Amino acid sequence: MPAYVISEVKFLDDALVERYRALAQAAIAQFGGRYIVRGGPVVLVEGERDPECRIVIVEFASMEQAREWYRSPAYAEALLVRNVGALERTLVFVEGV
Repeated sequence: MPAYVISEVKFLDDALVERYRALAQAAIAQFGGRYIVRGGPVVLVEGERDPECRIVIVEFASMEQAREWYRSPAYAEALLVRNVGALERTLVFVEGV
């Protein structure tokens, strides 16, 4: 069953974001993930949200594959860049149907 990694992202430092993006993209590909949504226009229909946040959705073949990606040494390098001020985000994993 597919699993989706959904994040709302606010960029803080464009140069660091580019480093994070390259590392994350390579790690996602290594674990068979593919981008479904990557920062396109957002139409708010209900509720409230930070308009500076972008939405990113990545699909993996399974929840286990998504978890393996997140815990991998390849993605750990991207997390280091995120942690030094590249971006803020919320991140959830959701199983598909």
